[in-house]
Amino acid sequence: MADWLHELPVIWMTVIIFAGTYAMAATIYGIVVGLATGERARAFKAISPSMLPPLGIIFGLFVAFVAAQVWADNDRASAAVTREASALRAVVLLGASFPGEPEATLRTLVHRHIDETVTREWPAMGRHQLSLTLAPATLTEALRVVLALRPASEGQATAQRELVASLAAAFEARRQRIIISQSAVNWVKWTGLLLQAACTLVVVAMVHSDNRRAMAIALGIFATGIAISLVLIGAHDRPFTGEISVRPDALRQVIQPEPPAR
Repeated sequence: MADWLHELPVIWMTVIIFAGTYAMAATIYGIVVGLATGERARAFKAISPSMLPPLGIIFGLFVAFVAAQVWADNDRASAAVTREASALRAVVLLGASFPGEPEATLRTLVHRHIDETVTREWPAMGRHQLSLTLAPATLTEALRVVLALRPASEGQATAQRELVASLAAAFEARRQRIIISQSAVNWVKWTGLLLQAACTLVVVAMVHSDNRRAMAIALGIFATGIAISLVLIGAHDRPFTGEISVRPDALRQVIQPEPPAR
């Protein structure tokens, strides 16, 4: 599906998909009506209506096959963002074990990383333009700061180890987030889904070729089901693109000031 369509508000995506699906159904209606004369009309009517249930089932399986990938990608994207936010929150909390400049430095680096993620990385992920080529400078600097710490007690030594583990978890969660942002339903799946929908519409039209009103009603009903399926898949196709997408709210919460104690 085209990039510009994913970036539209859901309402406009719905309008365009429904219009395109109805246009396909209307085109099939016109072609079948034009061809349903003489011998061809008898040939169309010889097509058994029993073909429709298998075709509908196959289309449903196509939808389920594609939707399974879409839902899984969205779940993985949400989980990756949550893990990254939890790891960064742990860095902020554990940094308090090293009061003074180390704590302030770690807090600043975490804030900078989240700000860069929200303002630069998120739009780039939505356009499939973010890669793993460069490591995040802020997290790399935070790791360097943590490794340079000199624990003065067993508690600080434990905190240092947990800080390293939390930063490693943040690196891994970011990596997963970027990998998932590249995921999308490929053109082969979209083509197969649309061709199966078109085949089913053609058979619906042929089976009802002797009754134009019944043909129009049947095509309209099935076209509506096709359009609804396409909207549901298209609106969730890319986890970080569009109105219905994974948001960086969990990351923003890490840098929000805590409410004052009562």
